[in-house]
Amino acid sequence: MKKIKFCCRNFDKHGSKSVYKTLKIEYPELKKKKKDCLGVCKHCTKQCMALIGKTEIVVAPSPEALYEKLKQRIG
Repeated sequence: MKKIKFCCRNFDKHGSKSVYKTLKIEYPELKKKKKDCLGVCKHCTKQCMALIGKTEIVVAPSPEALYEKLKQRIG
């Protein structure tokens, strides 16, 4: 799987920080990165989100739902 990127601004606003930390523990071999801004503010300001690779945006209404969606993508 490609690298998963998280927006630090989304960490506090929508709680995606817990998803980042959980993935870090459960999938240590997975490439994860947190950036100050991913440039997809249209999605980031409304709900939990992560970016897979350079183009695939994964969004969910809650951190738990985002984690489940990412788990499905990881396999």
